[in-house]
Amino acid sequence: MARRGHATEHTNIPSLRRSMLRRLALPLSFLALASGLLAFGLAWQYTGRVVDRALLDLANGVAAQIRLAGPDAKHAVPPLAQAMFSDPDEPLSYRVIADGVELAGDAALPLCDSAARQCRDQSVFDGLLHDDRMRIALARVSLADGSEAVVEVAQRNARRYQLAAEFLAAIAVPLLVLLLAGWLIVWRVVTQQLSPLTRLADSLNRQTHRSLEPVDETDVPLEIRPLTGALNALLGRLAQALDAQRKFVADAAHQLRTPLTAIKLHADQAVHGGDAGRVQRALTELRESADRAVRLSNQLLSLARAEPSEQVARFVVLDVAALAFETGAEWVPRALNAGLDLGFHDSREADEALPVRGDAVLLAEAIANLIDNAIKYVPPHRPRDGHITVRIARDPVHPDTALGFAQIDIEDNGPGIGSEPPEALFERFFRGDATSGVGSGLGLAIVRDIVVLHGGTVHFENAAGGGSRFVIRLPLVRREAPH
Repeated sequence: MARRGHATEHTNIPSLRRSMLRRLALPLSFLALASGLLAFGLAWQYTGRVVDRALLDLANGVAAQIRLAGPDAKHAVPPLAQAMFSDPDEPLSYRVIADGVELAGDAALPLCDSAARQCRDQSVFDGLLHDDRMRIALARVSLADGSEAVVEVAQRNARRYQLAAEFLAAIAVPLLVLLLAGWLIVWRVVTQQLSPLTRLADSLNRQTHRSLEPVDETDVPLEIRPLTGALNALLGRLAQALDAQRKFVADAAHQLRTPLTAIKLHADQAVHGGDAGRVQRALTELRESADRAVRLSNQLLSLARAEPSEQVARFVVLDVAALAFETGAEWVPRALNAGLDLGFHDSREADEALPVRGDAVLLAEAIANLIDNAIKYVPPHRPRDGHITVRIARDPVHPDTALGFAQIDIEDNGPGIGSEPPEALFERFFRGDATSGVGSGLGLAIVRDIVVLHGGTVHFENAAGGGSRFVIRLPLVRREAPH
């Protein structure tokens, strides 16, 4: 049952080939049928005119013989005229009347002036003879004595149909051959025009997760170029993502190896320690190594959570100013324990809200990482007068947005970054000369990924009195009206 359902589902898939063949072959077939019907109609009209002309010529010929016969024509049809009706290949009926007297032929042939018909000296009309539909030609001739003779020549309509059918049969075979040739041309053209898609599918099927080479667009038609261009762009993004993933996994494995090795080493020291003091020191170092491993694992999870995915679809409008103050307030106790002054500076007018669209958890993580970064590096450089300032401001002038940007500055009076280029600070697992081995090198990378995910920017500046300043800028949005 499952296979049957799958086959039914497969047959219901729209086919571009079938659709194109149907849309081209059906009009072609209708055109051929219409051409045949039109040809039959033209043949019918043509044969009708030919038959009418032949009958009328025959009637006029007999009438001319009667006129030449003179007075004898009233008693008998001239032999030459009778010979005109003796053709065995063209069975004809006729009627000859001279001065009201039946001279020859079938008297059952209807006269043109019967049944109130109005006829001229020469006319062709339809009539019945012994229940057969006939085509009748009539000719009137004036004799020398002033009397009138009437000649009628008739032929069954079946002969007319026969001639039209013969003409139609003569053109039907070439028309059918042309129709079959048209179908073959349509099928071949459709197949050739769809062949780039087949080659494209083959090219994609040859791809692996390690190659992801762009599709060759040399022979791709212009109409398919947008598709191949989009595929190449997608393959490029996938290649970059896979390269970044492989690098990230390799770097993460390398970074996790150090704390895990330290945990194992300190655990061995605790197990084999002789006195209680050595065991206590080993356990303390074991806990610190475990804390570093947990912190690194949490940062790796935060980094993965900041990847552009379905996160954007769950963004909501939030007040980033309030979020920054709440996040900073949570870090005040830890800053005090480190001997640091964590303060806030608000440059907004009348505590105006700074609405942005984003994820509160991720934005709080970015702000927390910058504060944590300052708490780590300031105390060794400023053991007694270290301070960290969180500034909130609105930048109303920017060419990219009419609403401006929310700006969050995290400034400290620590050692700065040394001689490293500022852009290198945000690379994963990068640690500068001033870090003294502290941290994993993931905090600023997490900040960058989160801010970029929210459509913002983050950069480093040297503080006025020495130290570091990290500036986050997020685009403002209109606050949603309450429902």
